[in-house]
Amino acid sequence: MYPGKHAQTTPDKPAQIMASTGEVTTYRELNDAANRLAQLLHERGLREGDHISIFAENNRRFYEAFWAAMTSGLYFTTINRYLSPEEAAYLVNDSGSTALITTAAMANAATKMLDLIPGCQHKLMIDGTADGFESYEEAVAAMPSEPLPRLPKGEVMLYSSGTTGRPKGILRPLTGVEVHDASLSGIGMLEHHLLGMDENSVYLTPAPLYHSAPLMWTAGVHELGGTAVIMDRFDPERFLAYVEQYSVTDTQLVPTMFIRMLKLPEEIRHRYDISSLKMAVHAAAPCPIPVKEQMIEWWGPIVQEYYAATEGNGLCFIGAEDWLNHKGSVGKAIMGIPHICDDDGHELGPGEPGVVYFEQEERTFEYHDDPEKTKDSRHPQHDNWSTVGDVGYLDDDGYLYLTDRATFMIISGGVNIYPQEIEACFALHPKVADVAVIGLPDEEMGEYVHAVVKLEDGIEPSDALADELRSFARQQLAGFKVPRVVDFRADFPRLPTGKLYKKPLREEYLARRS
Repeated sequence: MYPGKHAQTTPDKPAQIMASTGEVTTYRELNDAANRLAQLLHERGLREGDHISIFAENNRRFYEAFWAAMTSGLYFTTINRYLSPEEAAYLVNDSGSTALITTAAMANAATKMLDLIPGCQHKLMIDGTADGFESYEEAVAAMPSEPLPRLPKGEVMLYSSGTTGRPKGILRPLTGVEVHDASLSGIGMLEHHLLGMDENSVYLTPAPLYHSAPLMWTAGVHELGGTAVIMDRFDPERFLAYVEQYSVTDTQLVPTMFIRMLKLPEEIRHRYDISSLKMAVHAAAPCPIPVKEQMIEWWGPIVQEYYAATEGNGLCFIGAEDWLNHKGSVGKAIMGIPHICDDDGHELGPGEPGVVYFEQEERTFEYHDDPEKTKDSRHPQHDNWSTVGDVGYLDDDGYLYLTDRATFMIISGGVNIYPQEIEACFALHPKVADVAVIGLPDEEMGEYVHAVVKLEDGIEPSDALADELRSFARQQLAGFKVPRVVDFRADFPRLPTGKLYKKPLREEYLARRS
């Protein structure tokens, strides 16, 4: 299903509601708007397999752009709204996007991108205009609301970086199948069969739509014909208030959101009627066992969990009651066959930790323009086994437990942060001789970013210098990537090859905290 079907059967039903304002977009309005944008992009010369990007906050027109791409065979790339202009421009260029959609709220960063994206011919701005951008509303207003003659299904191309190099696009092949083909099975069907969601679901999404899970799970609600309630940003009390206000039945969160709600005063936690909630699923980061226990005690056995990656190479799921008997597990695989392997690719037995691979019938993704990264994600002997670098083990019953991340990626508040990018930034500072960035435990965020710096000869460490380095990083990186703590040391553990041996460094700092 796609919004066009529901525009015919339930045209006046809310497809989405902006939570803070109550602004409603019906299925007819969503479908007409997506058709107009698809018509505009087609008139501008974009064809099946071309790419567009969106650089926006949680905006009421976000899914107009999404469904325009999904119904015209285009690739759709979302850009984290907190990236610097240089970081955002890299994604536009690397994806080969010939159209960029942004908003007036993003104008400051978007206008700084203009000279950096010479290959992007079409630049549209929602809710206002700025030099170098057309008015989105004026451009689409002149276009017909009828669908294009052919509606080939598009794809998302989202970005997932490792700890080596810049972010890489996750590219899946286009099928050429039209969106109304009955053989298509999108995320909406997964939501239906796994979680019981349907056309009566009211789904509250509190997370940024530029992230994979919020983007796709909200789109799945549109596939089912339900109603998506979109928060502009997460706030623990507002979340509870919206559940009551909109009679929310389903939602998806990350563990940090659980923690923030649990920290609310008791009278606020119980001020709102959340009895409409039937399902709350979480993912994106490990959830501390005590936190999940408290959430199940508060909300009942509606707290579900899944484990997956943007690459879409596998999926595990565990319900609340099952989790209580397997605390700490992320569940059993329901997509892909899990294999735990050592560094040489040999399969390990139950209880033995190793790299987590998922086996599929065929290759499901590759990294855009990066055959080496694609190769590194594959098992040495099985090309249809792939990994994103997580480490864990299976128990005797096939439940997966995650124990570490081979790449030392940092997950803070459910957001992936990649150390090498931050290290590369710090290394440019004239007073820095060497640097390592690690993630250390944080009660609320899961992990926080911690930088360890070796200074050039003759430079003395100080609090003022730590602030200077953080300010330097903030000029080049998104704010959430800037280290919370900058520490200084005289030497680093490096291998003879010069590669930073980060594991003992992190273990040293973990030991200091114990």
